[in-house]
Order: sequence, then C-alpha cells, then structure tokens
Amino acid sequence: MTTTPTDPADPSPGPPGAPAEETASDTTASDAASDTAASDAASDTAAELADTMTRAIKRIRRQTGWRLEPYGITPGQARALNTLAHAPGCELPDRAMRLSDLAERLHIAPRSATTVVDALEEAGLVERRPDPADRRAVRILLTEAGRAAVERIGQVRHEVAQEYFGEVGPDEQEVLLRVLRAAEARFLAAGPPPRTAPPGTAR
Repeated sequence: MTTTPTDPADPSPGPPGAPAEETASDTTASDAASDTAASDAASDTAAELADTMTRAIKRIRRQTGWRLEPYGITPGQARALNTLAHAPGCELPDRAMRLSDLAERLHIAPRSATTVVDALEEAGLVERRPDPADRRAVRILLTEAGRAAVERIGQVRHEVAQEYFGEVGPDEQEVLLRVLRAAEARFLAAGPPPRTAPPGTAR
C-alpha cells in the first residue's frame, strides 16, 4: 500500500546555519525598542540643552551684575529701568507706566515693585507722577539721569553678550535664536502644563 506524502505544516528550516526568518511580532518589538531609544535620546538632549541654557543665563546675569556695580545699579533695578524705557509713551506723564503695571511686567509683587521704585527715585533715576486720569494711581517717569542709565545698561548687556557668544559665528547665533524663539512660541501657545501632586500626596 502506497501513501501520498503531504506538505509539512511548517516551512523548511533551510540549510544549517541559515538565519531564522524574522516574524511580524519580532519586527514590531524591534521598531518599538528603536522608537523608545530615540525618544530617550531626545529627552536626554532636551534636558542637557535646558541645563546648558540655565548655566549660560546665570553666567551672563552674574557678569552683567558685576559690570553694573560701579554705577550703583542692581540687576533688578536694571530690569525695571529697561521695562520703563520700552513702555509706549514712557516720557509722557499721562501715558507712562503705572506702578501696578510695572509689577505685573516684572512678575513681582506690588510691594516689591514699590521697593525697587523707591530706590530708583532716591537715586534720581525715576520720578513719581499722579495719574491725571486716576489720582489714586501713580505713574513712573524716567528722569534724564534715568535715560542715561538705560543707555549704560544697554552697553553693558551688549559687551557681556559679545564676550559670551564671541566665538560663536553669526550664522550659528541666528540658528540658535530662531530655535529658541520657536520653542518659546510653542510653549506659550500650548499653555502651562497642569501641575501634578507629588507621589503619595493625598488628593
């Protein structure tokens, strides 16, 4: 009695030493591992970039502060003067920035803004004027000495920036500036991320 051979259920394993065929599940697992590795690498790069930016900002601020010391201007006062100088109508008593607006622009409490303005007024760099439209409000005007101080601050900032980025070519500076502006725009458009409670905190 003869029998008809049937096809084997499994494909031929091939010659000895031949690599095993990759299955769909193996491919999916490999792709997932590659994606995870790429995501981890991107996260590490972003974290390193953030750390580098933080160090750069600290060094630039420190150098700027040291350069302003001979003029008796603190970094906080420099920020306030620059903010006042760039406000629309900053030289007009009825359009100059209000004290409350200055506090908001500087992201500080009104009490802290008052302390800063007190020091600037004592140094003769600003003067308070009653708001013509609201006598309860106060507007802050730069004096002639204050405008001269703003020019010195601008010169110091320019010098420090040139020293820090002096070895970076103009084209690279343009790319860096463009990337940071794009990242800032996306961050602001998305809004602040929701705050999460620390692990173990009762809800």
